[in-house]
Amino acid sequence: MNSPAEIARLYVDLGSQKAKLPAGKMFVMSILAGMFIALGAVGSAVASFGIESAAAARIISALVFPIGLSLVLVGGAELFTGNSLMIMPVLQKRASLGGMLRNWLIVYLGNFIGSLVIAFMVAFCIAGGSAPLFGGKLSQALIATAQAKVNLSFVDAFVRGILCNFMVCLAVWVSMAASADLGGKVLALYLPVFLFVLCGFEHCVANMYFIPVGFIAMVQNGTAIADLPWFGFLVGNMVPVTLGNLAGGAGFAGALYWFVYLQGNRE
Repeated sequence: MNSPAEIARLYVDLGSQKAKLPAGKMFVMSILAGMFIALGAVGSAVASFGIESAAAARIISALVFPIGLSLVLVGGAELFTGNSLMIMPVLQKRASLGGMLRNWLIVYLGNFIGSLVIAFMVAFCIAGGSAPLFGGKLSQALIATAQAKVNLSFVDAFVRGILCNFMVCLAVWVSMAASADLGGKVLALYLPVFLFVLCGFEHCVANMYFIPVGFIAMVQNGTAIADLPWFGFLVGNMVPVTLGNLAGGAGFAGALYWFVYLQGNRE
């Protein structure tokens, strides 16, 4: 097992490589990551649908959602929230600030596109279509989830974003403790992601699926789309959650771990 100090050095190497990825490959890998996270979100919603106990439904959802991050880390993809840790190679002067920002911008856009692809397919075949799951009732649950997210206050969404990506980046971090054991890697990342879903924290890439799929379901059902405005999605949720995710990932996880294990050591 890699020690925390070894993980810090490993991530500096990995993050510096991420900053140098060709834009085309980075973009395709980020689309895949958006699709993977969205698929984890789909599974979590389907698995927890119809469970009357809110606590039990949240537990079931949290048990399924980590599949998405497992696919990202094991399958190989670029995820915006996990890449918040790229602050470490920047602070270590192994990557440039421009390279990190370039990665964040390209990956964020790619994650959004990948999430939207899954949102459209789910809305038209699982929630709608000729043979919808649960007799079409799943679409109402998707709408309710989206409405709840766009109605969060800015501060609430921001703080939930901090807590979420603190957990996600810790999931990436502890998964790197397992150098070769696939089972250990998946188990390690599973627990922090389980915790953030269980507690209802906010993940900007997951919301790139959850809110658009609710919007599409509303259009399909003939519901007044004013109840789920795009302005509320982009400004009311995505902005504070994204800022919170960056603060939690780059600040709480990346910068603090850099200070503890790498500050003063430029090797």
